[in-house]
Amino acid sequence: MELKKLDQELTVCKVASVEEINLNLDILFVGKTDEEISVVCPTESAPSVTVEREDGWRGFRIQGQLDFSLIGILSKLSGILADNGIGIFAVSTYNTDYVLVKEENFERALEALKSAGYKVV
Repeated sequence: MELKKLDQELTVCKVASVEEINLNLDILFVGKTDEEISVVCPTESAPSVTVEREDGWRGFRIQGQLDFSLIGILSKLSGILADNGIGIFAVSTYNTDYVLVKEENFERALEALKSAGYKVV
């Protein structure tokens, strides 16, 4: 399985209103529930007004479009990283999954995944 590194530093934050979000970004994840509005985006494009904010994330995506019948892909990745003491923030889209780790763990995470047989591009 192939993993693609995302080049930019990412921010995970909460906002009070969707009006704070720039919907024209190439990388943008928005989750809205009855409790919160969460945003993941490049740090330089993060909303200026946030309820909570955590910078310093890096990420990669699983390349290709994953079929919904595939089981355990994210579980295997997260298990490898957990075994190496690396926490994750995962985001799923219709096509694939994205895994974010803190900047200080990024290279170590990629090495652990490469050692487990994943190709990183």
